[in-house]
Amino acid sequence: MVSDLIEKESILGIISDNRFGVYSNKIPSVYITHQLNVLSGNTTWITSKIHQYLIKKFDVCWVPDVASKYNLSGELSSIKSNKIKTKYIGILSRFKYKEIPKKHDVLLLLSGVEPQRTLFENKLIKEFSNFKGNVLLVRGILNESKIKTPSNFTVVNFLLAAELEKAILQSSLVIARSGYSTIMDLAVLNANVLFVPTPKQFEQEYLAKHLFLEYKIPFFTQDDFKFEDIKNFEAKGKFKKYTASFPLNLFDFFQSK
Repeated sequence: MVSDLIEKESILGIISDNRFGVYSNKIPSVYITHQLNVLSGNTTWITSKIHQYLIKKFDVCWVPDVASKYNLSGELSSIKSNKIKTKYIGILSRFKYKEIPKKHDVLLLLSGVEPQRTLFENKLIKEFSNFKGNVLLVRGILNESKIKTPSNFTVVNFLLAAELEKAILQSSLVIARSGYSTIMDLAVLNANVLFVPTPKQFEQEYLAKHLFLEYKIPFFTQDDFKFEDIKNFEAKGKFKKYTASFPLNLFDFFQSK
């Protein structure tokens, strides 16, 4: 039990991923997040202050990103206060890049909350109804519901990690939401990608704009997305070369002194 470990002043560290209450001043405690600033529209200043107040309780904040101008999270992980000790730990992803032949002209990679997932799915099916190439649609759902799609579509409800990695590597273009985990996975796989952030999700909207400014990776709002706007996607921007890594020497932090 955690309480027993704390009571005995164990040297075991507690790593918290957005679980605000799991820390102790008796053992090394680490918080993991890329959101030192929490975007919430007009209330960003207060949500960011609250989050930073909670992070300060931990010994260090590990940021899953690179410490360079080519970082992925932009202002989300940028903070001027020296009261929060931060350490960039690199890009986290289960995937690894390799060269394999292309099979899919377009991969439509869906995720996120309803009803926006379904609204986006319906729009993509309509927009690609006259597309001459082949389309792989990964719906991002666990139920077995079926949908009607054009004959050039291959539809799967979800893919396991190895299958998803292969599908991305085999695709000439990936259209996806701009959630941070998705961004890290696509960056590691050096994917040619177009982002459509989930409406009213301020973090996704910011990240899409940030990646466009840094890498010229195109994005569209869900309302404005049109197939004819992406016909020349080969000429668009791409990620820099990233490699997923987790430096094991980070755990030296938890060693007793």
